[in-house]
Amino acid sequence: MQYDVSLRGLNTFDVDAHARRFVRIESLAELYSLYASAEWSAGPRLILGGGSNLLFTGDFEGLVVHIGLAGRALVDEDAEAWYVRAGAGEDWDGFVNYTLEAGWAGLENLARIPGTVGGAPIQNIGAYGVELVDRFQDLEAFDTERGELITMDSAACGFGYRDSVFKRTPGRYVVTSVRFRLPKAWRAVIDYGEVRQRLLGQGITNPDARAIAGVVAAIRGEKLPDPKDMGNAGSFFKNPVISGPAHADLISRFPMLVSYLQRNGSYKVAAAWLIEQCGWKGRSIGRAGVYQNQALVLVNQGGASGHDVMTLAQAIIDSVRTRFGIELDVEPVIV
Repeated sequence: MQYDVSLRGLNTFDVDAHARRFVRIESLAELYSLYASAEWSAGPRLILGGGSNLLFTGDFEGLVVHIGLAGRALVDEDAEAWYVRAGAGEDWDGFVNYTLEAGWAGLENLARIPGTVGGAPIQNIGAYGVELVDRFQDLEAFDTERGELITMDSAACGFGYRDSVFKRTPGRYVVTSVRFRLPKAWRAVIDYGEVRQRLLGQGITNPDARAIAGVVAAIRGEKLPDPKDMGNAGSFFKNPVISGPAHADLISRFPMLVSYLQRNGSYKVAAAWLIEQCGWKGRSIGRAGVYQNQALVLVNQGGASGHDVMTLAQAIIDSVRTRFGIELDVEPVIV
């Protein structure tokens, strides 16, 4: 157990916040030991992975449990799929590369997403037509209410758009490992125009998983700043989903609206387009700014506090609501 620990190097927004108490967990035995100790129940707790999807708006006056559970392996195989498990503390992009190098396709569209394997199901991460739930088999988590390790399938995880039961009941579950189902009858998902265009530009008409991962990594590298160079948490806002009638009304007033029809008849609207139309791309308030190459990304330009970032975020939310009547939801967890 450590005390008054800086979390600046443990959050990709590079915000300077401190934890009153801090401990890193690298084995299940350590987790059980912590759970049985007085430190566990002495005030609020925060389970921390890669720190890539949260924003500290102040010091955390409790216990930060940093998950460092490692390990990755092929644990099963049948005629339809490979089943690969990884510890919650594994770097997500490193795990994606591990599966691709082994010849197990399926996670290539999710390349270069920052964070850990344990954080992936919490957010139900997704990119370029693939979500984690599409490749998910099950996970193991420590249920802090029952005091035991349990296995949770997709239904138990309650996955939604950038959502899960873990976000709705923060603190109850500590994800310890995740098992993925990677299909042997693999099909390339290149429905997003930008991915398809990049591949065609390279003369690739029948891409393999490695080619798709390379293109996705290149696009993300151009659109998103490296947190090592400029603090950020990736996309700061969710793409709002609106009804068919609401979409019809909007597009009658804004014919250039960027939106995508969903299977249930609703429409997902590009939040980046809404933000750009409100004139925020490249602008800043104090040391917090909107990234010049991608309006969904808020950045720490150096020395910004979490409060500075939220002040900018609220100004953007207000602008979009006033002009379009749409309420933007924040994607990172605000601590």
